[in-house]
Amino acid sequence: MKRLTLDNDDHQILALWAADCAEHVLRSFEEHAPVDTRPRRAIAAARAWAQGGIGVSEARAAAFAAHAAGHAAATAHVADHARHAASYAVTAACSDAAGEGERHWQLHRLPRHLRPGVFSGGGNNGGRAE
Repeated sequence: MKRLTLDNDDHQILALWAADCAEHVLRSFEEHAPVDTRPRRAIAAARAWAQGGIGVSEARAAAFAAHAAGHAAATAHVADHARHAASYAVTAACSDAAGEGERHWQLHRLPRHLRPGVFSGGGNNGGRAE
């Protein structure tokens, strides 16, 4: 995968996108664990970091508390975590057809100039969702 090199604005955009990816499939998690609020808190932490409301260390703590959804919050610490939040969302969508639809949903919400760093080479669908 191509290493992401971002300015601060793009880093924040990527964190918000990763939070959107995780939240888009959060219902699947909450159906199985309705009292576990860690993923929802991690998503909120990603958004708070991107909007300047919390620091990296707080976002990172939320990420560790809810690892799968936490990849969205962990984007504050390392931008490359955004692709993992997207991958978890595709996995949560389950079937190949649903995963393809989820990847398409994700791709079209990510600014075009950030797509090569997130969807390039191999991996879930190799970035081919257009």
